Amino acid sequence: MEITQPGGHLDQMIRETRAHQVQLSSMADVKANMMLTVASLMIPLVSRYLGDPRLGRAAFIMIGFCVLTVMLAAYAAMPKGHFGKRGKNEPDVKSPFFNILFFGNFVYMDYGVYLREMEEMMNDPSRTYEAQLREIYTSGQYLSTQKFRYIRLAYMSFIAGICTSALVCGAGFII
Repeated sequence: MEITQPGGHLDQMIRETRAHQVQLSSMADVKANMMLTVASLMIPLVSRYLGDPRLGRAAFIMIGFCVLTVMLAAYAAMPKGHFGKRGKNEPDVKSPFFNILFFGNFVYMDYGVYLREMEEMMNDPSRTYEAQLREIYTSGQYLSTQKFRYIRLAYMSFIAGICTSALVCGAGFII
């Protein structure tokens, strides 16, 4: 990557993009927590109908979908990564997947190595911009594949549970 004219306009663009991603991540966490709360509250509310001959099957189905929703929402909000001891599993700093700005990569590095890599990157404006863009890209990929994907599945699970329970409940009243 070659930046011919580094400047404030590029810095502002990167700063704004990062701020938007932080907002998206925060929104995803709020949505995951909301789904966790709603589905968790539904379980004890619905469980009282398990013994009812007309509503028991619908209650059982709703509880099953609520448990699935809780698991998906918890997985969406759960921090991902394999964090071990420093110096162990030292990352390959020349790898195209290495991101010096992502704590999941530099947490394995010795401080001296980290400092040297940061110094090299910061003394080259093109590398500095590339590191920031890589951070934006990897954060966006993480949001898309880890957070929003599982939040969407949690919402779909909850909606499917409500619809299925309603159908079973309605069929129970018709019969």
